[in-house]
Order: sequence, then C-alpha cells, then structure tokens
Amino acid sequence: MNNTAIVISATLLTLSPVARSAKAQCSADVNDDHIVDGLDLASLLSAWGTSGVPGGTDVNGDGSVDGLDLTFVLSGWGVCPGPSWATVLEARPDAAVVTNATLRNAIAASGLPWRVRDNASNIEMLLVPAGTFIMGCSASAQFSCSSNENPLHQVILSAFYIGRYEVTQAQWTATMGINPSSFSRYSDSPSRPVERVSWNMITGSGGFNSATGLRLPTEAEWEYAYRAGTTTAFHSYPEQPNGFNDDTLLENIAWFSNTADSQTHAVGGKFGNGLGLHDMSGNVWEWCQDYWSYAYYASSPITNPTGPATGSSRLLRGGVWGSSPNDCRASQRNNYSPEFGNNVGFRVVRNP
Repeated sequence: MNNTAIVISATLLTLSPVARSAKAQCSADVNDDHIVDGLDLASLLSAWGTSGVPGGTDVNGDGSVDGLDLTFVLSGWGVCPGPSWATVLEARPDAAVVTNATLRNAIAASGLPWRVRDNASNIEMLLVPAGTFIMGCSASAQFSCSSNENPLHQVILSAFYIGRYEVTQAQWTATMGINPSSFSRYSDSPSRPVERVSWNMITGSGGFNSATGLRLPTEAEWEYAYRAGTTTAFHSYPEQPNGFNDDTLLENIAWFSNTADSQTHAVGGKFGNGLGLHDMSGNVWEWCQDYWSYAYYASSPITNPTGPATGSSRLLRGGVWGSSPNDCRASQRNNYSPEFGNNVGFRVVRNP
C-alpha cells in the first residue's frame, strides 16, 4: 500500500488540474449516490483491468479501468458538491427525461446535481444549465404572434433550478396552512396545482416564497425553460410523430380547452419537455417575477434580464385549463394585477 500511495500521490501532482475538475463535477461518484466512498472504490476495483463503463467505473473515459481512475476516485473522496438548501435525488441527468442531448451535456458539465428536492418546501427541482437563446415570437401554423412578443432578441442566462411541476395544493397548504384553490374537493386535489394565488400572496411578506426562500422565475428564465432548446411555438416531446398539428400536439403536453374539461388536473399527467418539465403549457397560468412592459421587452439587457424596475401589473406565462392553443405558445405573454389570482398558479426557482 505504501508504494501504491506514492504512485497515487505522484499522479495527483502531475494531474492535479484534471483531478480538481473531476472532483468539482463529481465524476468519481461511480454509483451516482452523490458520495464518493468505499462503494465507489469497490465497484472500481471489481472492474479493474476491463474497459469498464464510461462515466462509471471508467471514470476518465479512456477505455480502461486502471490507476488513473483510482486517482480520480481517491481525489474526489467525500460528499459531492451540491446546494446546501436541497437534498440531491439524482446527480446526473436521466436521458429518458432530459431528452435534449445538448442540454443534458450542459447539465453534466456544470458540476451541479441535476435533480434535487428543496428542503424547505419538499418541491422537486431540476437544473436548467446556463445558456443562450433567442427570446420572442414563435408563431405556429394556426396562430400569429402578438406585437408584444417582438422584437426577437438574444438572452444569456446563468444556471438556475426550477420546479419540475407547478406548485401543488399540498405543497402550498403545508407551508401556508390554508388552501385557496377552487378545485380542492377532488380525491386528487393535493396533487393538482394550487390556484387563486396572487403575485402578492406568493412574494409578499409572509408569502410562500418568503417562507421557503424560493423565488419566481423571471420571464426570460421561464421562456428558456419552456423551450428546452426548441424554437417552435410549442415544445415537443420524445414520442411526437412528424406532421402533428397544434391541437394534436397540445393534447399530449397540456391541459387546455380541448382536454381539461374546465378544471385543473394533477401535475405531471402530460408529457414533459426536453428538460423534463411538465405543464409548462396549460393547467394554470404561471406568475413570473417581472413587471409587464412593452418598452423593456424591446430593449432589455442581454444577460440575465429581470424586468423593469416599476410597473402596475406582473407577467403571466403558459396558459390555463380553459385556454385556446394560442395562449399555450412558448412566447405568448399575458399580465394581471399583482392582487389578482383567479386562475393563476406558479412554479418556483432557486439559484444554485
């Protein structure tokens, strides 16, 4: 063991930048339990001398399980990096959920865990990696854009975590003690999105976000998360055949006028988008952080825009259970008074 330790120490000295990078991204977590420990070492040793599994026992992906992989595991020993406010559920993105390969690779390269549960609210959240997109008008075969969706403009965003689903009645009630929702008397009501919540009820003193330390997404964050790498009017889903029209596509991703039977439904019942987010179209309108403005939209900052400093109404996105397909488009914008909450819900965001 003394000779082995000498070899490992020498290797660490020559490869220290690479080792630190591997540790930061937790590549040494062979079994994906977010801890590098004896279980990972045992898995590595059991595959010694083989080609291993890239990203698993073949930690550095060079086609051989050997001393270099052992170096990575030992240098990454301990608890993987992760947010102090959350419990890590899965460190690496599941390809069956995050179907956009570019986003999946960006998540893996970020060094941040993919799927977490917020400790204060028990809300499941997914990482949206940093990136650039074109924000604004996405017309469809059936619908044109409103003037307030122009001009198209580039936006650069930092990474953030966002709720996989809209905040449910159960999650709201657990924090706030009351349930304001209209659809609260059904057997599955706890899993339906909370509605009849105003912007002020969410963000004001004593509101949901004040109690949990969470926040609303900015309008740019919301649209970027909705699109999940797409540029079309509506996000797609893995099983979507070519040639689907708007209504047929939406029937698979949204509770809207054609599918909702004039009521909300339990979250997650429709296909998610390329990031694994559900109900971004339909079910309930979703509050954003920003004040509503025509002028700001046309001249907003390129990097992490947060909306104008003042205004009288707040942004809404995504459409509601009674919406036409037009309201469910990626770029469709709406606004209400911050005191209004009739058919509105929300999903939450937190910085890493």
